[in-house]
Amino acid sequence: MKTLEHELRALRDGGRKLLVPYFMGGLTHDWTEHVEAAVLAGADAVEIGIPFSDPMMDGPVIQEAALRALARGTTLDGICDELARLDATVPFIAMTYYNIVLHYGLDRCAGKFSSSGIKGAIVPDLALEETPPWVAACDRADVATVLLVAPSTPPDRADKLATASQGFVYASARMAVTGASDGGGDGERVVRSIRRTSDVPALIGIGITNADQAKQAASVSDGVIVGSALVQAILNGGGATEVEAFVRGFRSAIDA
Repeated sequence: MKTLEHELRALRDGGRKLLVPYFMGGLTHDWTEHVEAAVLAGADAVEIGIPFSDPMMDGPVIQEAALRALARGTTLDGICDELARLDATVPFIAMTYYNIVLHYGLDRCAGKFSSSGIKGAIVPDLALEETPPWVAACDRADVATVLLVAPSTPPDRADKLATASQGFVYASARMAVTGASDGGGDGERVVRSIRRTSDVPALIGIGITNADQAKQAASVSDGVIVGSALVQAILNGGGATEVEAFVRGFRSAIDA
């Protein structure tokens, strides 16, 4: 079992709902201070976006953040080097696209992730059937390969994804790109589909906009991922203080 899954399982089995905020790496000069603020506020892991010019899963907020990060000259190396300098007390999870991974080199990329505290990777445009070379590289580096299950995923395929996913399963609440949304979506149904074959932690993401939505999602899953709403706050000028208050609000809601 990978380190990421061992740590998240231990927290879940101890009765804690998991909270994973998302940040775009390199978005601002002080972005790592935002990461530290989130950990201080109760994040159990932190998802780090590697900016890419042609994302498939990301909505306008994350796309804008990626463009700003790229305009600052952000690279995978730079993100990892900055993360490696942090005194991290929680695991990091990279969210990236296969073009970046393949260009960097599979073993080299997995090794770079591991040495910077990244213990899991989400590569949404990499199909399950094409994962073995990447999984093998990640296995050698103790990096969990996190897979997604969507509301439209057929039952037999959901079973395969849930069985193969390491660390946790990303339960997409909506058939949509990342971004704010009303209502709870289909997260509960997706989690039930995951539970048919696996007890790996199942975290609901996509459209978790406010603390009330997070509380509802956490009540039917092992925890939540919050991305666009937090990134929007940073795009609007929010700093570490605002990030800490934002994450603390979500923490309080899912703990209630």
